[in-house]
Amino acid sequence: MEFPVFELKDSTSLVEIISTYICEEVINFEGMELKYYRLIKTIAEEGNIANSAGRLFLTQSALSHQLKEIEERLGFKIFHRKRNKWILTPEGAELYSLANQLFSAIEKGFDTIQNIKEGTKGAIRLSVECQSFFHDIPEFIQKMAILYPEIDIELNLGTRHEILSQLKSDKVDIALVSEEPAGNKFHVIEFYQDEIFAIVHKEHFFNKNDYVDPNLFESAHLIINSFPLEGVAVYEHCLRANNITPKRITAIPFTEIALSMVASNLGVMCAPKWQLKPFKLHDDLEIKRIGVNGIKRRHYLITPSALLKKNFISNFIATFEESFVD
Repeated sequence: MEFPVFELKDSTSLVEIISTYICEEVINFEGMELKYYRLIKTIAEEGNIANSAGRLFLTQSALSHQLKEIEERLGFKIFHRKRNKWILTPEGAELYSLANQLFSAIEKGFDTIQNIKEGTKGAIRLSVECQSFFHDIPEFIQKMAILYPEIDIELNLGTRHEILSQLKSDKVDIALVSEEPAGNKFHVIEFYQDEIFAIVHKEHFFNKNDYVDPNLFESAHLIINSFPLEGVAVYEHCLRANNITPKRITAIPFTEIALSMVASNLGVMCAPKWQLKPFKLHDDLEIKRIGVNGIKRRHYLITPSALLKKNFISNFIATFEESFVD
């Protein structure tokens, strides 16, 4: 392949001409342009060809041959040769400027690639509200492990208030909770909605009507998963707002035992239907809507907005949205 002879005009920069030429010919030239521009850059910075030989791992003879070849093809001198100092010609100065731009762009590009590569791996501290949206999380984490094996997910369970507090103090990277935090420092995605039902024995007084009047809880024995009440969905989304306190409250952390108590008509429990799927329900149990319109609960994915610039966080969120957001 022959280098073209460039015709310079007053209004045209040699840098512009060479840049256009490289864009058009670099594919066919099999990368040789970089060799020549590295040669020009090195000689200009080292001051002469003798000092450049060691830096380029070539003999002086080989460098002289390459320089002569490129000058003949370009049709102008790149250096004024002097015994101890080689000086760039005006044309050579333009080529040296272009060489700096080329290698700076290449270095920046590889830095970007490295940052992208490093950004796809990292550890995510994921917290999920207890008894809220845990049912599909293990399967999702397994999916993430296949798609992004370099992302390590540390899963923790907690109450809504614990998780939001940890999120605000940077102890959690991503939270799945049923309450949207105040302020604008968080990236929030609403991804799911469920309904809280009352599970009762068919002979319980809750079962007299098509739905449960919330005021009836004042006379009921409510079985919850754990204290405090602020973490109990039926209390948070219904009873507290109506200033209703159940007659008796018992905390039982195991759903199967709680269902057994309800099946013996020893109390009522409240839960979304998905929470009941793993269990075979007793024939005497009924699932009742609470209130005329039911208790609807929204679920949110929350992460500090500053973390979105990390690729592994963005990858997690994008995959989560594909899996759970309609």
